[in-house]
Amino acid sequence: MSRFLSLADAVSEIVRDGDTVAMEGFTHLIPSVAGHEIIRQKRRDLTLIRMTPDLIYDQLVGMGCAKKLVFSWAGNPGVGSLHRVRDAIENGWPGPLAYEEHSHSAMANAYEAGAAGLPLAVFRGYIGADLPKVNPNIKSIVCPFTGEKLAAIPSHRPDVAVIHALRADRAGNVMLEGILGVQKEAVLASKRSIVTVEEIVEDFGPRNLNAVILPSWTVTAVVHAPRGAYPSYAQGYYKRENSFYIQWDKIARERDTFLAWMKTNVLEAA
Repeated sequence: MSRFLSLADAVSEIVRDGDTVAMEGFTHLIPSVAGHEIIRQKRRDLTLIRMTPDLIYDQLVGMGCAKKLVFSWAGNPGVGSLHRVRDAIENGWPGPLAYEEHSHSAMANAYEAGAAGLPLAVFRGYIGADLPKVNPNIKSIVCPFTGEKLAAIPSHRPDVAVIHALRADRAGNVMLEGILGVQKEAVLASKRSIVTVEEIVEDFGPRNLNAVILPSWTVTAVVHAPRGAYPSYAQGYYKRENSFYIQWDKIARERDTFLAWMKTNVLEAA
């Protein structure tokens, strides 16, 4: 059953050096404050998985937390490159960063396979694509029933999933609604999980048709963290801060301005 912890205690107990960590959110509900606490606690040698790495992974990489990135698209949405990720890959600063690139559909299928306890994901994909030429973890198998050639990749089985959600009830059940990515699948595929939430409620009340409830037994720790997705948005709570994504391009472009911003806004902001 899930437990209610402070953010510092949850990260201290659940995220360990060398872990494979999936921090998911798709435009909406990106777990930013949890990522900042991982940075403050100086976790190292993490393998970071995410369908669409954006600013929080740029920060984690730039602060030396990551040794590898497994992803399907990386960038500052609507703006440009992730400069700290590029610097790590191209120049090894602040350390070398290995990477493994997939398509969106491959990543989603790998999470679903992991959630089902399967060792691999099998799907139709990568037909005519070049990624299999540079990613040895993209292979093909032949269906024993139809003879069809299918793509196959290892399933995602992270040590830790970190997501942000809208609400949790007093029993530790968690609700997400709005634009969803693969948060549910990431939690179910992982050994341990941290879910930060905007609000603790007595009852979830009326909910949208696409609402997802994660039962308390699927979650390791729930953390009350209002505005925990900022600068992304949380439906019904606050809007996306588009201007910050533009500002980040300038902040992250140079190492000195990046480190100064992180010192003021993350390391000293707890």
